[in-house]
Amino acid sequence: MTLFQIEVLVAVANRGNFTRAGEDIGLSQSGVSHTIGSLEKELGISLFVRNRNGVQLTAAGEEVVASARIILQQSSRIKQIASESVGLLHTTIRIGSFPSATEHLVLPLIRALNGLYPQLETRLFEGTYPEIKEWLRTGVVDVGFTVLPEADLDGILLVKDPLKAVVTVNHPLAKEVSLTFEQLATEPFIMPMAGCELLLYDEFGKRNLKPQIKYEVVDNATILAMAEAGIGVTVVPKLTLPTNLPQVKVIELAPPVYRQIGLVVRSLEDCSPAILAFLREAQRYLSTSN
Repeated sequence: MTLFQIEVLVAVANRGNFTRAGEDIGLSQSGVSHTIGSLEKELGISLFVRNRNGVQLTAAGEEVVASARIILQQSSRIKQIASESVGLLHTTIRIGSFPSATEHLVLPLIRALNGLYPQLETRLFEGTYPEIKEWLRTGVVDVGFTVLPEADLDGILLVKDPLKAVVTVNHPLAKEVSLTFEQLATEPFIMPMAGCELLLYDEFGKRNLKPQIKYEVVDNATILAMAEAGIGVTVVPKLTLPTNLPQVKVIELAPPVYRQIGLVVRSLEDCSPAILAFLREAQRYLSTSN
């Protein structure tokens, strides 16, 4: 059985007539008849019953055509994937990202894609969440890594980044296996202001808690230095934490809270094949590497 035979079979099923089916696919009536006859002989069954108005599917033919439609859908998808991947061979993708995503997600992804698509060019624009959103809106970047949800953008979830409590090693809470927001609300709090403050305010608010915010700090290194010095406790995403933190204790939150990092575009419907292929490859690579 060939894909051509399947295309002819579905065309005849759609039209109920050999002549009209042939007109749809550019084949003569005799060509359609010969193709269906060969397929019936190969399968050893009758697919159609002939009548004066055309043809009608047999019971077995109904089941065969249902499977044939699925095959054609999958064939179309295969061609689409191939077209999108070809687009990645000769294009430039402009990527917006924030610092922790750049280090842990974007750079490994670019290295992997360069191996698969050596002629793919990428340009990186690093900024804050609002800057990335504005760059997408104005066309400065094609895709952007940001925290979901983003109501005005289309996106795909890539990574769930857990938030972690951070205290100095000699803090009374350092002995705890996990910390609740109730416990954190009683301590001098260093609020990170690079975007996660919205998530933290929401978590405190859901519990009717008012944190004792003493400092609001954007720079992650400064936040950790302040926590290390015992100036206050804080909560930061796991991806922002360096590998070596000898003077602080990183503690799980109970219950866990996650920053959902996704890759967004202005509209998935308006994306070029190359951008769609980039989204697909990013999702495939990052889902297996994290």
